[in-house]
Amino acid sequence: MSGPLVVLVGPMGVGKSTVGRLLADRLGVGYRDTDDDIVAEQGRSIAEIFVDEGEQTFRAIEKLAVHTALAEHDGVLALGGGSILDADTRGLLADQQVVYLSMDVEEAVKRTGLNAARPLLAVNPRKQWRELMEARRSLYEGVATAVVPTDGRTPEDVTQAALDALELKEA
Repeated sequence: MSGPLVVLVGPMGVGKSTVGRLLADRLGVGYRDTDDDIVAEQGRSIAEIFVDEGEQTFRAIEKLAVHTALAEHDGVLALGGGSILDADTRGLLADQQVVYLSMDVEEAVKRTGLNAARPLLAVNPRKQWRELMEARRSLYEGVATAVVPTDGRTPEDVTQAALDALELKEA
């Protein structure tokens, strides 16, 4: 198997970045986040890309960033929440160890406040979050090697659960 040791997927605010950094540290490997790659390459926030150019343009940028990271990175890789919408990306994930970090809407509200910095949740955030998850849950589950619920758990607990689920040993 080539590519990342672990790929993290899940909705916005679930803790992919936090858990990803902890996992990378515990496994003794590098950490990479495709959202960070996009911001660095584009020189602006994801919200700005959405507002300025629309979701379709953002998804094309995201697809390229994800495919590049999957080819280049061998540590822990966190993907943006909507990256699994692309069928080609889902196909590439079939050969990877993918952890789907899950949470319910109440946990999402606690963690993110479902704030305006999330362009897909600008109007009626709870309803939109539920609709996004209804559309995406089966896609997350479809690419996942393991599902790790995050509700009411510390990042350290989630990290340990991911290590256990994938039967990975710490460095």
